[in-house]
Amino acid sequence: MATMRDLDALALAMPQAEKHVSDDGRPTYSVHGKFFCFHRSRRPDAIDPQTGERLDDVLVFKVADEGEKEIMVADDRGIFFTTPHWNGYAAVLMRIGDLARLDRDELRDLVAGGG
Repeated sequence: MATMRDLDALALAMPQAEKHVSDDGRPTYSVHGKFFCFHRSRRPDAIDPQTGERLDDVLVFKVADEGEKEIMVADDRGIFFTTPHWNGYAAVLMRIGDLARLDRDELRDLVAGGG
């Protein structure tokens, strides 16, 4: 079961990785100024279907290509998703709570895939 602490450790273990934290505490992990993972702020394209509120717990992970993105979004577990905002971009989204549905090795592969 993976956690935000695991994400932080795995992301910072990437060669030349840096962590920047926004004023509201959201981390962005990057290499040479290019993100490979970040905690996204509330956006109008990611809405909680139960409440209609903008999601506050979305992580964005860069992936190798759009083919990998399609495979991940189609995963039967329903962990990964995308929104129209990310059309044409090799990245997947997931809710922070769904980290617990990944094991640490799977999270390591996800982080390394975009780093």
